[in-house]
Amino acid sequence: MQEASVGSPWLWVGFIAFVFALLALDLGVLNRKDHVIRSREALAWSLFWIALALLFGAGVWWHFGAKHGLEYLTGYVVEKSLSVDNLFVFVVIFRSLAIPPQVQHRVLFWGILTALVLRAGMIIGGTALLARFDWVMYVFGAFLLYSGFKFLFGGDEEPHPEQSSFFRWIRRVIPSTPEFHGHAFFTRANGRRVATPLFAALLLIELSDVMFAVDSIPAVLAVTRDPFIVFTSNIFAILGLRSLYFLLANAIEKFTYLKPGLAAVLIFVGVKMLAAEAVHVPPGVSLGVIVTMLAVAMGASWLKARREANEQERERDRAADGT
Repeated sequence: MQEASVGSPWLWVGFIAFVFALLALDLGVLNRKDHVIRSREALAWSLFWIALALLFGAGVWWHFGAKHGLEYLTGYVVEKSLSVDNLFVFVVIFRSLAIPPQVQHRVLFWGILTALVLRAGMIIGGTALLARFDWVMYVFGAFLLYSGFKFLFGGDEEPHPEQSSFFRWIRRVIPSTPEFHGHAFFTRANGRRVATPLFAALLLIELSDVMFAVDSIPAVLAVTRDPFIVFTSNIFAILGLRSLYFLLANAIEKFTYLKPGLAAVLIFVGVKMLAAEAVHVPPGVSLGVIVTMLAVAMGASWLKARREANEQERERDRAADGT
């Protein structure tokens, strides 16, 4: 039987108002002027969002108990880790459309603002389906297994969203200009209103977020079916995604084993969802398994990058000795 949600209507309203207040402070005050986000600033903001998410999780733990606190933390870790793969797509979109670094923050800001609404709808719909039809759990579990194995064996081809039929449809249906006009998404040219490349980038980022949410939301629903826990863990994870992008954009290719690690997470939660009726996995065990998988993937990536750097240094030394 489905448990009652821990989130009362007032909690939902208060949380959403709090998030919008943070976003208004972000764009309206702290980032009113367009500028390039440097690594130090991105690191500070990343730590701020992580600290805020953990503080909220501590509140959930204190107010609703350890079970819901662990579910929130596990959902946050799952969503945060899966959203990192979205950074690869952001890099490709901005590079392919030649989006200037100083306006990338604004595009990501509006992309995440829209994602709040889209994900809320997907989460409420998903939890309602699970509450009404138990067999949907097996559909979600099978889909997560498929996604995990696709991650694992799908190859390392770089995505090209700018070559997609969706992007071609945008160009065909929406009057556009190839020229930038500051941070404007629309401008006027030859007496009519046209979209700038920033609007195309925004739509592609929205499309990529929906595609990734199709994987990540069922993965969090494998941890908990409480819509408030799923929503808050999702939102805190994607709120810090912009800062993480500016922090890792230039080094994202070095995470060699990230995709296998994410594949392992998806496969684990898929199996957990399929076997939920027969095997109960406590929230603490789920969190430990997921964190271990990600730590192994990141540690292996770091060791490989260090080994390659040492090898390049030895080659330079040999070349210098040869001269």
